Amino acid sequence: MKINIKSILTSACFVCVGFSAYAQDKVWTLEESVKHALENNISIVQAQNTLLLNEQDIIASKGSFLPSVSGSAGHSVSVGNTELFPGQFADRTSNSTNFNVGANQTIFNGFRLTNIYKQSQLSLETNKLELQRIKDDISLNVVNSYLNILFNKENLESAKAQYEFSKKQLNQVQELVDAGVQPKANIYDAQATLSRDVQSVTVAENNYELSLLSLSQLLQVDFAGFDVEVIDVVDPSAELMYDDVTPILDYAIENRSEIKVAEKNIENSKISTEISKSGFYPTVSAGYSFGSNVFFTNLTDTEDRFFQQLNDQKAHSFRLSVNVPIFSGYQNKTAVAKSQIQEQNALLGLEQAKLTLEANVQRAFTDAKSALRAYEAAKVSLESQELAFSNSEERYNIGVMNAFDLEQSRLRLVNAEASLINAKYDFVFKTKVLDFYLGKPITQ
Repeated sequence: MKINIKSILTSACFVCVGFSAYAQDKVWTLEESVKHALENNISIVQAQNTLLLNEQDIIASKGSFLPSVSGSAGHSVSVGNTELFPGQFADRTSNSTNFNVGANQTIFNGFRLTNIYKQSQLSLETNKLELQRIKDDISLNVVNSYLNILFNKENLESAKAQYEFSKKQLNQVQELVDAGVQPKANIYDAQATLSRDVQSVTVAENNYELSLLSLSQLLQVDFAGFDVEVIDVVDPSAELMYDDVTPILDYAIENRSEIKVAEKNIENSKISTEISKSGFYPTVSAGYSFGSNVFFTNLTDTEDRFFQQLNDQKAHSFRLSVNVPIFSGYQNKTAVAKSQIQEQNALLGLEQAKLTLEANVQRAFTDAKSALRAYEAAKVSLESQELAFSNSEERYNIGVMNAFDLEQSRLRLVNAEASLINAKYDFVFKTKVLDFYLGKPITQ
């Protein structure tokens, strides 16, 4: 069987350079990516719209303290027989016009309006905290996606380097076979190795492209021409790792938005209980109205003129009413009972939020320690595999080791390099998570 080495190398070169031809219309930095996500993410925009609704609720609750003012005007026409006196009817057409302006004011309703105003302010504060939580989560997701791109790009570079090595190795084997130093079967082994490396490059390119697609979708921008700035992620050290989880926990419990939201929910539930209790109190309200009316009929022409009647018949009206609840069909009682149950749920919600946050921080701290150990072990493993492969190359060149054993040594080196890259980015991201819980900038 005749092997076309030139065709293998040509196809491999196309694979390696194909992705580099990918259009790069804009290169996104990490800071730009996070900023764009925070400005355009749909969840954030919806949360901001919720704040606008809360502001309108505050305006409405403020307005409820003011009197309501309304005006009315009406005109009616009556046509037909009308009994003017007992047994005496006449065909009468009458016109009646009236005008009225009135105002009503709630004086006391068990502090219901006051508590509704407090609740509207509290809802705005709560949703601001919820917006911050959403922003924090999205920022962390963007950083994770960005680091995943860098991870896949470094894997791609490693795969390309392995391909270049295999191509060089194939050329060397070809020269040795042509010189009669090695058997022709070694060419087939080298070609198989090169083919596997071409496949590895293709897989690495695909993973890199998918990670770019994932970030572009997270940012909600067009994938065509999307690319990111390559950040030099230096080899991390143990200095990045925190010694103790307690300061992280203390800071998170004191400052994280989810805890503050749970605390606000408790305040909100207490105000809801007070609003429910207002149903047991009497309601006092006052009213005032000013109006006049005009009347004309076809049976007489002695009525005063329109504006004269309007002036003569104007009148003021004052009203003060007290509504005392006596029995509401258990509506007030059950409303208070349900509000008190919601208070208990809000207290439990705070405890659950603290437990969840503590578990997340403890898990992140443990994961970071484990990632550090994995990274340090991967470094030692890579150093050992580099020495082992260098020794294998020397033995292969002097004919002591065959091609199969050399390839096995190379695969162990490739796996060690991949493990180190994975461990490095895993540790970097997990330390970023700890920075996140400490309120530190995660884009640096």
